[in-house]
Amino acid sequence: MTDQICISPIDGREFVRRPTASAAEIDAAVADAKRAQAEWAEVSIAERGAKMEQFLKALLELNQQIIPELASQMGRPVRNGGEMRGVEERVKHCVETAEASLADVVPAQRTGFKRFIRRDPLGTVLVIAPWNYPFLTSVNTIVPALIAGNAVLLKHAAQTILVGERFQEAMDKVDLPKGLFRNVVLDHDQAGKLIGSGAIDHINFTGSVAGGRAVERAAAGTFASLGLELGGKDPAYVREDADLESAIENLVDGAFYNSGQCCCGIERVYVHESHYDRFVEGAIELTSKYVLGNPLDDATTLGPMAHKRFADTVRAQTSEAIAAGAKAHLDPRAFSADEAGTAYLAPQILTNVDHSMRVMTEESFGPVVGIMKVSGDAEAVKLMNDSQYGLTASIWTRDLAAAEKLGEQIETGTVFANRCDYLDPALAWTGVKDTGRGASLSEIGFHQLTRPKSFHLKEAQ
Repeated sequence: MTDQICISPIDGREFVRRPTASAAEIDAAVADAKRAQAEWAEVSIAERGAKMEQFLKALLELNQQIIPELASQMGRPVRNGGEMRGVEERVKHCVETAEASLADVVPAQRTGFKRFIRRDPLGTVLVIAPWNYPFLTSVNTIVPALIAGNAVLLKHAAQTILVGERFQEAMDKVDLPKGLFRNVVLDHDQAGKLIGSGAIDHINFTGSVAGGRAVERAAAGTFASLGLELGGKDPAYVREDADLESAIENLVDGAFYNSGQCCCGIERVYVHESHYDRFVEGAIELTSKYVLGNPLDDATTLGPMAHKRFADTVRAQTSEAIAAGAKAHLDPRAFSADEAGTAYLAPQILTNVDHSMRVMTEESFGPVVGIMKVSGDAEAVKLMNDSQYGLTASIWTRDLAAAEKLGEQIETGTVFANRCDYLDPALAWTGVKDTGRGASLSEIGFHQLTRPKSFHLKEAQ
């Protein structure tokens, strides 16, 4: 067992350390969860939803503490206000739609029979959460899992280890069965053993492709269900009929918000040749206004990446692209906080890029974006699909019918038109190819956290 340590990207120093759970503590958490889940399953959906509203209220009350903690743990500027707006939207939507999403499915009835399908909880759900949006990614599964009647164990990333404690603090203010929700501090080996123990009925993991494969290997033979949201290299296409100023404003934000550390952040942009020069010019102008600095400073609009090793990955991709002929449009020296060997990394826009470069094909997850000129729809779709990933794709056009038609051709989980980098809780959050499997949010998300049970009842003669 190893302690879980958060090294703050602000200064590279240890910010918080927590000991991992002992084997006895893990066993107790699993046993408590199973006992609590049996009790919780007897509670009505409406009452479960009401408890989650109480949890939301308790969590929102912690936000002024949470905002600087997030800045210190993973670098998001305090001026961005944390994640609670999205958390509130998603929790409220789950509560409001739970009854309908979990309602019995009743086929056409036959005389003398009563037939229906009921959605039963899976049992114990393990959520393995990432650091980049540590509240939002967690709540996507925690709240619908609990409303559906499951127990939940949360293992949070070491980089944002305090987030698990804030979830626990808020849950503890609600009258829930003891052990129904438990934050557990685990290292990777402990998590793998827990997954492979057969005591977990569903695992939700958000993280790297390599991490997702490790989860699949650990779960092999247990028949636990999996929800995996893995890598992404999300593209945008600016069509000839796009509102160019809107596209520039929103795609720059989609590329650089949270220092590019967004699951559905924009990492590559394909622009119609008629708009290309103006788009590049506008993107450079807007990006040059970012203020890179300490995320605890209200003036900072771009914080450090969560760890210097992540910044090093982006630096390497960018340097390789420039060596291969790409053009960098922003001088890192204009951003005084940028410094090699630290997590502080200036934003960068690259042109003269192509798909022979890692920066256009491998996940960057940082403040760099490549822009390519295209002749039209066919070339754009071909390039957008030239990826091992498929989480979201963004089309900028005044013709929504054309966007829908193009969306049918794009290999992705979500098609956006005239927006990007957003999760709508009414829609399934899912991906294709190496981006993962399963779905969260929407009615479909509830279904991922339950199992169908059929009732075929014949009247006695």
